[in-house]
Amino acid sequence: MNNNSVNKLSSYVEALRPIIYIPTFDFEAFDDILVQISDGIEIYEFNDGLGYVNFKTKQSETAYSLEEFLTLFLSGDKQTAFLVLKDIHHHLNNPKVQSLLKSIALKNIYDDDFYVTIFIVSTKLIIPVELEKLITIFETPYPTQSEILEIINEFAKEMQISIRENLVDELSLSLKGFSEFEITQILNLAYQNSGAIEKKDVSLILDEKKQIIKKSGLIEILSFKENIEDIGGLDNLKGWLINKSIIFNRLDEAIKYGVETPKGMMIVGMPGCGKSLSAKATANLFNVPLLRLDVGKLLGKYIGESEENMRRAINVAEAISPCVLWIDEIEKAFSGIGKSTSHEVTTRLFGYFLTWMQEKTSSVFVVATSNDISYLPPEFLRRGRFDEIFFVDFPNDEERRSILELHLKKRGKWHKDIDTIKLLKETKGYSGADIEAVIKDTIEKAFIKNAEILKTEDILSEIKETKPMSVSLKDKIDGLKEALKKIDVKRASS
Repeated sequence: MNNNSVNKLSSYVEALRPIIYIPTFDFEAFDDILVQISDGIEIYEFNDGLGYVNFKTKQSETAYSLEEFLTLFLSGDKQTAFLVLKDIHHHLNNPKVQSLLKSIALKNIYDDDFYVTIFIVSTKLIIPVELEKLITIFETPYPTQSEILEIINEFAKEMQISIRENLVDELSLSLKGFSEFEITQILNLAYQNSGAIEKKDVSLILDEKKQIIKKSGLIEILSFKENIEDIGGLDNLKGWLINKSIIFNRLDEAIKYGVETPKGMMIVGMPGCGKSLSAKATANLFNVPLLRLDVGKLLGKYIGESEENMRRAINVAEAISPCVLWIDEIEKAFSGIGKSTSHEVTTRLFGYFLTWMQEKTSSVFVVATSNDISYLPPEFLRRGRFDEIFFVDFPNDEERRSILELHLKKRGKWHKDIDTIKLLKETKGYSGADIEAVIKDTIEKAFIKNAEILKTEDILSEIKETKPMSVSLKDKIDGLKEALKKIDVKRASS
């Protein structure tokens, strides 16, 4: 475990933080940190299944209940100890347990002869309002890339196998987001399969990451077939993405060269103009999994639960990295932040997300899409959060022609008989989704009529029956254009 973690936990203890909550399943990694900072202080461990256990041997000493165990440390005036309470989150809404924890915590703060720090180590973060002010959350970080390299090399040495240097670098990137315990398990599984660690084992790592997503329930992994060629127009956006893909597909080389890991992009603009398609095409171009985060799923009923869900969702994304994390219609998640009507939980989630975006070094490429940025707080749109913010307008003449031909080609050879130039004037103000709907409905009607060819007039007739988004959503679009004047955005189209 890195020195930063040890120093940070030690500073919490020295600052008399009375209850330190460690949300993790890797209890062994935390035990290692605690031993390093204990400096001879006696460590007493309580396990919800076994009661009081020996911290070193993990053998049960006495089958105390949690209440009985905590009461022991309030009986004497002088006391110096670390109390490690593992998987007790089910008890934290018990008034008696709350009272005992609060008594020990306050005594630690105000009694000069009493130094008892409580460590709650649990896979689930539950903070009752009665203890909120007394609890400090300490997160055990995942191993850094250099630490993962050490783990891989140590494993190879122990198993007496040789792993190619460039494969070690690739593995160290793929294994980011796993704990030391999980990394060792994956390496063991790969070794058991073939007696070696080979290139094909990178796919094994991806399978393990998919398992993490399914178990989390907070993020979904999407199947997609859309690629960059499926986007009609948006040349500036596509060119920018192609450059970023070169970095992403050679990330280990790029980092060594001094290039920063791409953070992500935000796409704002008109509905039905390719924002969602761009998110899917990005994952295809980068050759990485596509994850979708629904911020609404993160909201919980307990204090700290929503933030814990956000933390877990981000950890899952980082475990899957390199990946694309798509947050669709992000304005619905964070609208009204900073106003008197904004919800406290939403504000905290927003702060957590912003901090992560600002400081993240992982290869999670965020694609945030928004139909209306007027609801988003200004700090969200500040430089440094995203690498670039693109504005997607209704397609121009050239783009509409490209979109028309693209959808005609996708559905057969109809494009050979269609005068797309003639259609351009009649589709001004149409979105890409409008144009797709027109082509789809025209071909459907032609099939029902058993038509042998598709005529330009057939499409023109369908256009006359279609009300484009620029008309049906005029007020909303005018508001968006007004909001866009206040921020620095790059046009997605050339």
